[in-house]
Amino acid sequence: MTQSKWGQWSMSLAVVAAAVLVTGCAATRRQAYIQEKASQFVYGQPLAEVWPQVRTLLQQKALPMREAPGTYEIATDWHQVGAPSSLGTSFVRYLVRGKEAGPARSAVEVFRQNRTVSGPGAVDSRTGQAQEIGNDTSSMQRDFEMEWELLQRVAPEAAKALEAEALKAIP
Repeated sequence: MTQSKWGQWSMSLAVVAAAVLVTGCAATRRQAYIQEKASQFVYGQPLAEVWPQVRTLLQQKALPMREAPGTYEIATDWHQVGAPSSLGTSFVRYLVRGKEAGPARSAVEVFRQNRTVSGPGAVDSRTGQAQEIGNDTSSMQRDFEMEWELLQRVAPEAAKALEAEALKAIP
């Protein structure tokens, strides 16, 4: 390959790579925009109508749950994510809260708690057995992805409008 053809080829490759990178970045920014808007969404329905969809979403994800009677709050049990490993075993659980936002209006917040247990614990000198838990780290944050999934399920037209808004805001 001659020097000029090599230069043209590498320039074309650089342009294609840049286009792919920009497109990927825009898609990621649009997704973040959508999830942020979904986290602030207020349903035009009373919570009593939205809540069965919350239960169904968690059931379809095979998450064992406990619901506080007379409230709009569900907590799931810890669920192992992936296979156990000597490097760490990850678990997740969810807390979902529904709030009335006015007459015939409601909002739902989903919190995800991640927990990683890593390494063997202290060894019992009498039995030689390692304790079950070594280092244990935990964090809790809003799960915007699940809130977006719920919005698509409960208010599909509003979800489509939000997607269109994101495309217009972040081309």
